[in-house]
Amino acid sequence: MTSVRLHGKRVLITQANDYMGPATIEVFAAEGATILADTRDLRVAGACDALIEESGRVDVLVANLAGPNLSGTLVTDIDDARWASLFDIMVHPLHRLTRAVLPQMYERKAGKIVVYGSAVALKGLPTVAAYSAARAAQVGYVQAVGVEAARRNVQVNLIAQNYVENPVYYPPDLQAKESFQASLKRQVPLGRLATAREDAFFALFLASEESNFFVGQAIPFSGGWVQR
Repeated sequence: MTSVRLHGKRVLITQANDYMGPATIEVFAAEGATILADTRDLRVAGACDALIEESGRVDVLVANLAGPNLSGTLVTDIDDARWASLFDIMVHPLHRLTRAVLPQMYERKAGKIVVYGSAVALKGLPTVAAYSAARAAQVGYVQAVGVEAARRNVQVNLIAQNYVENPVYYPPDLQAKESFQASLKRQVPLGRLATAREDAFFALFLASEESNFFVGQAIPFSGGWVQR
């Protein structure tokens, strides 16, 4: 019998063409979801409110909000524009989307918000201060809103991921380098990258009724690179 864990659910996925978007669409659609795949620039004023209004009923919001991590930049070299750009991409849209979608979820006393975040927020690393700060802001937001929304039976959780296959963070030419492979085995206890599909199945769990007792969690998905 075919599994349909999201049968009848309307799932809104942001940045649908990028990062975790394609894998999430594939996995969720196979589980019976009606996919609302959006690709608009959510930094534009009013874009988040317009998206939620246009989408109608949203049972699950998958906040796929990502940008380049700009690694290798010393904190003393991070100018205001670079700092602000990462918050504009990953933090402000998360709040605006959540603020816009929660009222309808509260009215139904049911809903899920799944955020694709980063394990970098849980582990100090040099030369990624702006990226880490933006990702950590996502974690703090999910923890606070998760507790608040739980009283209306809405679950908000975050996947703190790292070392997941992605052509932006881990392009094929990088993966082919012996130095990268050696670093991977040294840094990640599992010694490999996760596939995007593996990550999407974790998101599927958090989007399904199976995760109803998870509240405001930032759960590492990093092959053991970070543990909490």
